[in-house]
Amino acid sequence: MKKEHKLYLASPLCFYPNGYSMWNSYRKEAEFYGFTVTMPNDNKLVEEGETVSKREMSDRIFQNCVWGITGVDGILVNLETYRGSEPDGGSIYEMGMAYAVGARCYGYTRDKRTVGVKYQAARYNEEVTGAYDINGNVLGHHELPFSVDVCAAAKIIEGNFSDCLMIYRTDLEEESKLQGVRGYKCVKDEPKVTIEKGDRPVVYVSTSDRDNPDAAEKYEQWRKVLNDAGFEAYFPTDKAAGVEDIETDDIYTKAYNLFDRYTQHVRNCDIIILDLNDYRGGYEPNSDVAFEAGFAYMQGKKMYGYMDDVKPMIERIPNVLTAEDSRDFNGMNVENFDGPLNLMFGASVKLFDDEFPEMIRKIAEDLK
Repeated sequence: MKKEHKLYLASPLCFYPNGYSMWNSYRKEAEFYGFTVTMPNDNKLVEEGETVSKREMSDRIFQNCVWGITGVDGILVNLETYRGSEPDGGSIYEMGMAYAVGARCYGYTRDKRTVGVKYQAARYNEEVTGAYDINGNVLGHHELPFSVDVCAAAKIIEGNFSDCLMIYRTDLEEESKLQGVRGYKCVKDEPKVTIEKGDRPVVYVSTSDRDNPDAAEKYEQWRKVLNDAGFEAYFPTDKAAGVEDIETDDIYTKAYNLFDRYTQHVRNCDIIILDLNDYRGGYEPNSDVAFEAGFAYMQGKKMYGYMDDVKPMIERIPNVLTAEDSRDFNGMNVENFDGPLNLMFGASVKLFDDEFPEMIRKIAEDLK
């Protein structure tokens, strides 16, 4: 391992009971093996005697995350389910950020079974082949343990943090050996923008219903709205210039091929619009959308999002008020930064709760 290898730890542990003690133990374990560890709470947030608003505090924490991930060599992400069937959206956002800066992405989970098995609210339609979630959306790629973007971007370890750290260390050691092999070269081309930009801003709409049979039809209706407003629009079902669709029965090859398409759309766009609604009956957004949000932010894209309910989390998520904070049905702390979901989104995405045409009108006005 090189002299200084920076490692970022992404996890919702700060919301767990005694979570900070657990998080600090992870840090010390990584430091024991020679890593330089960065975490969202590393820098001082408030000076003595200073008063800041909730929104300003969330912005400062977010900038701490940006600081921690910029220049990092690797990220270890907690992929346990969180307030539903999805991992913590903020942690997946951070994975997207890390991937954008070229960091190695590793995730750990105690349950690497497929989504089709883990998601207990799945419903099977006898007339149409496939499984559906609690909201009637297709349970896309249910043979994978997590979403397409998560499976493609990260090496996923079944086990705990220590197991993940051990495999990460081993991989670094083995790759270091290869540097001493005569003639060995492993250079990956850096992906670039693959479309010619015209006078119209390019928009990529990242949604959670991309696997639905009617997705393409819906997207065409939205494309017309965007075109009429002066935008060039792309959606997850659109082919991405420079990305060849691969015909394969291998679920992981297919996942990476789709991931290549989605991330290329993000690289090509000027503006990303994110579907940040609660996903599959929980209180977290779709992991593909969360990953693409973090990936887009680190590439300097203009970011907008939409939700049906933009009330603060403290009002949206059932909780019990304690002397120190508010706890949800699993004992997790509910953030109170006046935003409807994790501060990673609140600090970087301008949110709307309008119908799509009205939202696009407001975005066009905002860009003026």
